[in-house]
Amino acid sequence: MSQVVTRFAPSPTGYLHIGGARTALFNWLFARGRGGKFLLRIEDTDRERSTPEATAAILKGLTWLGLDWDGEAVSQFARKDRHAEVAHEMLARGTAYKCFSTPEEIAAFRAEQEAKGASYAVFQSPWRDADPASHPDAPYAIRMKAPREGETVIEDAVQGSVTFRNDQLDDMIVLRSDGTPTYMLAVVVDDHDMGVTHVIRGDDHLNNAARQTMVYQAMGWQIPVWAHIPLIHGPDGKKLSKRHGATAVGDYQAQGFPAAGMRNYLTRLGWAHGDAELFTSEEAMGMFSLEGIGRSPARLDFKKLESTCGWHLARTDDAALLHEIEEYLAAAGQPALTGPQRDLLSRSLYCVKDRAKTFPELLEKAHFALTSRPIVADEAAARNLDTVSRGILKELTPRLQTASWTKEALEPILTEIAATHGIGFGKLAAPLRAALAGRTATPSVFDMMLVIGRDETIARLSDAAA
Repeated sequence: MSQVVTRFAPSPTGYLHIGGARTALFNWLFARGRGGKFLLRIEDTDRERSTPEATAAILKGLTWLGLDWDGEAVSQFARKDRHAEVAHEMLARGTAYKCFSTPEEIAAFRAEQEAKGASYAVFQSPWRDADPASHPDAPYAIRMKAPREGETVIEDAVQGSVTFRNDQLDDMIVLRSDGTPTYMLAVVVDDHDMGVTHVIRGDDHLNNAARQTMVYQAMGWQIPVWAHIPLIHGPDGKKLSKRHGATAVGDYQAQGFPAAGMRNYLTRLGWAHGDAELFTSEEAMGMFSLEGIGRSPARLDFKKLESTCGWHLARTDDAALLHEIEEYLAAAGQPALTGPQRDLLSRSLYCVKDRAKTFPELLEKAHFALTSRPIVADEAAARNLDTVSRGILKELTPRLQTASWTKEALEPILTEIAATHGIGFGKLAAPLRAALAGRTATPSVFDMMLVIGRDETIARLSDAAA
């Protein structure tokens, strides 16, 4: 079998949608898992709506998700001369013809058919079989000669066999009278020239596959494997839209979801492999197949997304995690970490990363390492700093001056102080949390003390005791 080549071909008319991101991911996984190529093409032929900003947002979204593509991104607009060349080659082959019908004539034909009660009328150009000698000296479009009888059957790797009646498909224009190619032609020429073997895309393109198949046949080119995947719906089962929350990939980065968790979750959205729910991208590449894609729309489930992300946060290498946290802060428009904050956060990751599902949650748990004196306790934590507990903290600080700074050495000291005052260790932990972090929900007291060190621990306890 020849090398697998897939492609992702977004239109740069807006941000990278979550549905587009999943399509890109499926193409990436399928190619990477088979030692193939994953290509990127920007379908920027709609010059009025395509913007460099949207192209940049798409590239940024793919880069954040970790979906690397092979070679340079291809601009469809830059290839317009090649598309026109193929249209003229179809003319020479006799699989296309010059059509001199004006827009007014086509509109009149449609109006006439509607008056007769036809719900949809396929325009039949009078120029299809006209003698070239009768051609006027006037602008013309190039139309493909579509078969008038029989059926076009799409063998789809996801949808199965899908049949289209040829009498419902018109002789579509491949080159307009102003010399610009149509989308239907451009897509096929680009996919052929780029060597694409598998076209994996949204099932909203399924109807296009019938017409595009005819272009492949008209040129005598090999038809790729089609795989049309269902769309993503919101939790309510309706088509995903802004009312469901974030729909742009960039929004998920700015909300603090880790890229690995996002990849895992999107892979499982509409695809299954046995009971596999949580896996790395390397594992996904090994498992991913077109057969595992379902035919029904997948539903976005934010709770499942969060729990998947939590699993990945806990397993990510600390250095990689720190790098991604810094990228999150930039994407969310938040202040960058200072040098000391970065060092302390790095030291605290071992005790906070397995309890968080997103970066904001992780940073809240690491608040004790990121904050600086004086520690301002929130309302709930402040209630644990009464006169008695302040007295206990005052008593504790001299004992910590000479202690070895390990959990094994610190634990007996704290346990003994608690016993002296007739309280359980839990009762002592509450004012310690308030003094060290200003919060009630924190990592263990020992973890916090070990991360911030002896001097800072004693300084915070002294502040609280005073």
